[in-house]
Amino acid sequence: MTEAIETTHSHDEPHGYASDKPAYLKRMRRIEGQVRGIARMIDEDVYCIDVLTQVSAVTKALQAVSLALVEDHLGHCVVDAAKTSDDEGAAKVKEAAEAIARLVRM
Repeated sequence: MTEAIETTHSHDEPHGYASDKPAYLKRMRRIEGQVRGIARMIDEDVYCIDVLTQVSAVTKALQAVSLALVEDHLGHCVVDAAKTSDDEGAAKVKEAAEAIARLVRM
């Protein structure tokens, strides 16, 4: 059910989210706390619908982070690659499209 996360891309340049890194980390820590809260709810036998409501909130929060990362990637990494060469730009667009496809896949 879970998909392995690929981390094969290493880049020496700052990532598109670098300028917002503290904000991203803050958001992810908040989401992490929400997930721990859901686990606690399950441990305490909280009503199913209440747990599902919290799962939905975490899902929406992760989707918001994902969309922001996509925007940062397009605005920074893809634009920079396109300025370098048509081939590099095309490769980054393909990479972004594949990432977006993974995000929208259920």
